[in-house]
Amino acid sequence: MTFSLAAFPHLVILPILLPLVCGALLAPFTQGRHRMKFGLAYASVLGQLAVALMLMLQADHEHFQGGIGVYLAANWAAPFGIALMADRLSALMLLLTSVLALAALHYAMQRWSRIGVHFHPLFQFLLMGINGAFLTHDLFNLFVFFEVMLAASYGLVLHGYNAERLRASMQYIAVNLAAALLFLLGTSLIYATTGTLNMADLAARIGAMPAESAGLLKLGVTVLVLAFLVKSAMWPLGFWLPTTYAAASPPVAAMLVLMTKVGAYVILRLWLLLFSDGQNAGFGFDALLWGGMATIVFGAAGMLSTDSAGRMAGYSAVISSGTLLAVIGYGQPALVTAGLYYLIGSTLAVAAFLLLIELIDRIRSPSAAMLALTMEAWAVDDSEPDDSPNEPRGKGVPAAMAFLSVGFAACALMIAGLPPLSGFVAKFGMFHALLNPEGEAVRSAGWTLMALIFVSGLISIISMLRFGVRTFWATPVVTPPRLHLSEVAPIAALLLLSVAMTVQARPLFDYLGRASADIHRPANYIERVLTEPAVPGPGAAREAP
Repeated sequence: MTFSLAAFPHLVILPILLPLVCGALLAPFTQGRHRMKFGLAYASVLGQLAVALMLMLQADHEHFQGGIGVYLAANWAAPFGIALMADRLSALMLLLTSVLALAALHYAMQRWSRIGVHFHPLFQFLLMGINGAFLTHDLFNLFVFFEVMLAASYGLVLHGYNAERLRASMQYIAVNLAAALLFLLGTSLIYATTGTLNMADLAARIGAMPAESAGLLKLGVTVLVLAFLVKSAMWPLGFWLPTTYAAASPPVAAMLVLMTKVGAYVILRLWLLLFSDGQNAGFGFDALLWGGMATIVFGAAGMLSTDSAGRMAGYSAVISSGTLLAVIGYGQPALVTAGLYYLIGSTLAVAAFLLLIELIDRIRSPSAAMLALTMEAWAVDDSEPDDSPNEPRGKGVPAAMAFLSVGFAACALMIAGLPPLSGFVAKFGMFHALLNPEGEAVRSAGWTLMALIFVSGLISIISMLRFGVRTFWATPVVTPPRLHLSEVAPIAALLLLSVAMTVQARPLFDYLGRASADIHRPANYIERVLTEPAVPGPGAAREAP
């Protein structure tokens, strides 16, 4: 079954309208009516999932002209009106957003959504901001959606607040307010230089700009991108991320993983559109490459130094973000394809691990954790003699413990990039692209990047195994925790999606290859957005001769 744009003319704007309307409907409700609020929020996320799938079909089968759907808000033609744009990449990011939102919302059903009175409207407004950032093709509206996303995340990070969460949220808010200021300053400089904020129009004007104005434009873009580098946790701007991830409630932390990828997405989209060819070609790519590699080093060092599972998840997100920034800066389409596959897999893995941590903590009492750490430090041998009458001859593993251990092992394999799951496929794809450059020898930066990816994976598995041994093996007595189906199901679903990514790696790589090829052809975007006509008024047909 196929869908046509004529049948769904407002399909592109639905990922923004659905959470906006749902959040507005839920805002007046305070205490009680949990089932009604959850049902409405769940229906909204399911609707967003369906729309994202339809947009992927429209873009990939090129029911949109050139595979790019353009929606002119208020029916004003670009560059004067607000242009929304959906292509293969943005539709994929919308799908990833709705999948993570569905998992986080399902996990929050029994507990976290009932703690605060405004969890559901804030969650919907967060989705509105994220979806808008993926769809907009205008810098000012990108700023608006960015602020909507951040404002909602401030309330969600404080959700179910305690002293640790309050301290982390104050740091998170301060850093992101500074990033928003940089965003506004950079946007102002760009508009003062070029007279436009539409991305396609901006890319079209850059080539004809006089040399004396190019410096101010580059300064504006640099200031602007600093805001997204803060969100992408690039070193040294990502100091806030591990603390925030460790302190936030599990469903909120899972969504924060995706918010980190929003910054990388905008940088990828904007940089390839503005600086892939012409007189400004290559501007800033080296900074992204070496900054991304420095971020990998920072994340790996932090992961090796911490014993907290929440901070380990945060540092693993830093490593994945640094890898994506380095991939963008390397400037090779085949590497971007593998990087996009890595983006999806790492997001699912870290989100699943953050949800799993709360369940694992139910078997980790502080005294047991301290005992395990002490025994490891002093090399205490707690084994019994072979002839001991108390030697265990084998015992059954409760289902809850089996799920936690298998889930943890799967997360560890995906985060570290070991076979047979999607993390290994992603890193293999990146190594293959780096070792087979297009018409040139392997650069020294390529060898460095491969070494860092390999070493960071090794450090990740060491850190995860250390945590796993202390949790599942070194604890003398473990009482199986009580797990609710609403908590188990979303984690299992995210892990199964990673397995599906591995099994269906070839079709997914083909799709991502087409998406990468699209964003490396900026002229198509410029022509498509700037030539999209406004819809004729109702009287146009009668007035036509």
